[in-house]
Amino acid sequence: MKELWTELYRPKTLDDYVFTDANQKSIIESWIRDGSIPHIMLSGSPGTGKTTLARVLVNELGIDEYDFLQINASRDNGVDFIKTRVEGFVQTMPFGKFKVVLMDEADYLSHNAQGIMRGLTETYQAQARFIFTCNSPHKIMPALHSRFTSFHIERPDSTEFTARAATVLVTEDIEFDIDTLDSYVKASYPDLRNCLKLLQTNSSSGVLNQPGKNDVTVQDWKLEAVALLKANDIKGARKVICAQATIEDMDSMFRWMYDNLELWSSTPEGQDDAVLVIKKGLITHSQIADPEINISATLVELTRIGQQ
Repeated sequence: MKELWTELYRPKTLDDYVFTDANQKSIIESWIRDGSIPHIMLSGSPGTGKTTLARVLVNELGIDEYDFLQINASRDNGVDFIKTRVEGFVQTMPFGKFKVVLMDEADYLSHNAQGIMRGLTETYQAQARFIFTCNSPHKIMPALHSRFTSFHIERPDSTEFTARAATVLVTEDIEFDIDTLDSYVKASYPDLRNCLKLLQTNSSSGVLNQPGKNDVTVQDWKLEAVALLKANDIKGARKVICAQATIEDMDSMFRWMYDNLELWSSTPEGQDDAVLVIKKGLITHSQIADPEINISATLVELTRIGQQ
């Protein structure tokens, strides 16, 4: 079976990793030179490279495999697990300088589990370091926050995002046109991991398939909606979004609308109007019992901008 592009093209070294903040890069380079790191909290949108950066740090520091533990806190997040698995790991002496615990999606840790983690960061600071990744850092208690050096991983520029996706396609010798790639970018930005997954799935024949070709394309509702919007099938796009978007998707819909202002208007003035419509929809989102109605109404207003 072919290797997943999300893993094949995951940066392994600091030189491979694309930083969006030069200051962050400078600080991390100094940690690697010193051969040590503090407790670190990496926050940002899904797919922006938080876990990748953590793994790059572990690799660059030469952490022994027996000194490294990776946990997904969306699954293992209770007090008993932290006491047995995590504390059991950090309380033994490391093979190297120190142990590293990478806790993905740390914002899923229960409040009591966070309290235990606060104690572990202090008790075992001489022999263990903790790296948290999270999408919502505000869910981490302040007392735990203060013990970490926090980095927010910014979204990559959309042009750079497109270039990175195109580079993978060229490397894999996949035929594509820019407009088709643009549809995949609009459906997945800023989640590069999801973009590469969709690109690989929909290019098994050696050609990147156009979205909306249901007989050959593995569908993603955003991908389908983008294709319909580009074809000016506004009503069809709205139906797809309202029918297929989950409750969790509804919460992120407004950010997706904002990230793709050019779908609603090609003029700066029209895009300004779109921002105001999106803001109004976001405000009323928590006030309406049925989020589908609010999303549908917001989409109606957005599509009217392009018809003016």
